[in-house]
Amino acid sequence: METEHIRQLCAWLAATDIAELDLQGPGVHLHLRREGATVQEMVALPTPTPIAAGSPASPEIVRAGSVGVYRHRHPQRSAPLAAVGTAVQESQALGLLQIGPLLLPVTAPREAVVLEIPEPDGAVVGWGTPLVVLGAS
Repeated sequence: METEHIRQLCAWLAATDIAELDLQGPGVHLHLRREGATVQEMVALPTPTPIAAGSPASPEIVRAGSVGVYRHRHPQRSAPLAAVGTAVQESQALGLLQIGPLLLPVTAPREAVVLEIPEPDGAVVGWGTPLVVLGAS
């Protein structure tokens, strides 16, 4: 998160009656606390990454790119798009993120095996929510 974005959030927060803002996303955790018309506390920390990203031998987490309802299968099909233990190809659909009537594919960033699907079918998810864990193929 860039410094200018944090300054803008501080200005917006100071102009409201919101006392505290906690924002988390991939790679960042921002905590702002307002007292009166000024922001008193500001902490911006990188989110720790326990596993080296991009390494084919380490698990990789595919996260939600938006708010929506996570679907394991297309509404017109009975089989899931990807199940635990199955091999997937790069760009293959792992699931769908439903935003109203719109269905957006959640795709595999590389060739891999599905290790885990943490969210159940039909779960309401937020931006950055882990949806699928991939391992080496």
